[in-house]
Amino acid sequence: MNELMKKITDFRDERGWSAYHNEKDLAVSILIEASELLENFQWKTSEEAVSDSFQNIKEEMADVLIYLMQLADRMNIDLEEEACKKLEKNAVKYPIDRGLRGE
Repeated sequence: MNELMKKITDFRDERGWSAYHNEKDLAVSILIEASELLENFQWKTSEEAVSDSFQNIKEEMADVLIYLMQLADRMNIDLEEEACKKLEKNAVKYPIDRGLRGE
């Protein structure tokens, strides 16, 4: 992830966008891009959306990741570490033996 973060940071800095990438605006951008991702699925089955819009879905997913990584970088958060912690927390909250609906 460090190599990808460097590419993202270089891209941003080469364009002088750093001043506009504060925590609030990055969080807003994540939501906007996630909404654009969701728009590919509106009024379609999953199969139809993937068939019709696969390239756009990939691009919107990348946009979400790019903004999320920038927000984490700005806040000095190790996303990989936090994801692992969250998985551990969820494993306790949702043990394997509880079934699909937590029963």
